[in-house]
Amino acid sequence: MKKLSFIDKLIYVINSLMAFFLLFSYATPYVSPQSIPVFAIVSLLVPFLLIANILFFLYWLIKLKKQLFTSLIILAIGWFISTPFYKLTTKNNALNNDLKIMSYNVRAFNHWKWTDEKNTVSKIKKFLNQQNPDILIIQENISYPKYLLDFKYSFIKNKYKKGHLGSAIYSNFPIINKGNINFKNSANEITFVDILKKTDTIRVYNFHLQSLQISPNKENFGEKDSKKLIKNLEQKFTQQAVQTELFLEHQKKWKGKKIICGDFNNTAYSWVYKQIIRNKKDAFLEAGKGFGKTFRYWFPMRIDFILVDDSMNVNQFKNFSFKYSDHFPILARVNW
Repeated sequence: MKKLSFIDKLIYVINSLMAFFLLFSYATPYVSPQSIPVFAIVSLLVPFLLIANILFFLYWLIKLKKQLFTSLIILAIGWFISTPFYKLTTKNNALNNDLKIMSYNVRAFNHWKWTDEKNTVSKIKKFLNQQNPDILIIQENISYPKYLLDFKYSFIKNKYKKGHLGSAIYSNFPIINKGNINFKNSANEITFVDILKKTDTIRVYNFHLQSLQISPNKENFGEKDSKKLIKNLEQKFTQQAVQTELFLEHQKKWKGKKIICGDFNNTAYSWVYKQIIRNKKDAFLEAGKGFGKTFRYWFPMRIDFILVDDSMNVNQFKNFSFKYSDHFPILARVNW
């Protein structure tokens, strides 16, 4: 430190803080938001902390200073114990008998004109027809006739009796059972269907965990002040934890194959993800490439997932930069 300039000393202090918070964040997937809610907020910041530490490492590397080891060591620890932030390689072993499953939060097909984009419905329908998934999982669906999609089978569930907003599961395979996991005091829920593919019955869950109800592009994310923002996030993450526990109990009753898709409203560094991924594979980590960005924000946020049983093979995974919602669609080809 003695040989550093004043500016470099200040940069190193900030670097040390970022490295400490990143190291601290590695513990967040193991602590339920119900016990320490603030841990969940830290998990949301992990992608930012990773990028910051990579930049600090590069800064000291260019200057050939030993301070580079501060971030390097913390990043190396994360490489072995944390979920990868970026995938360097991909996998493309698509087979003719793969099950093609897509998940997409459509933001009500732009029903309330959140964007000035024209002909949103027709563009989304055209895109879906081009991709031709066997199973399509939709969050923030709206069930007016003009938004219905052309599949042989479907399960469309509205959250409220007098409302049209909810979720939808479309399938080209017979749906032999269906249901939902209702969340109290929430507009979100989990729905599921059991589909029959030849002699196999697969349960497919459609996740839409508690929305954080923040506006990423506004000051304080749309809240009046930081204290109110933190309090709101703590409440929402606690709700997500309760909802996750309801799912964990529900899935114990099903002994067959299962696929979990949807909008978690949380990252792969959270307690929620850590609980749900047990004995499952993340399709992006198995076959995807890049950041796996699923949310329309300037920063690469991955909050939509397709998870499959350990016994299944993920032969392909795709992210689409399709701009007609605040989420991007994802597609996986799986086999067993």
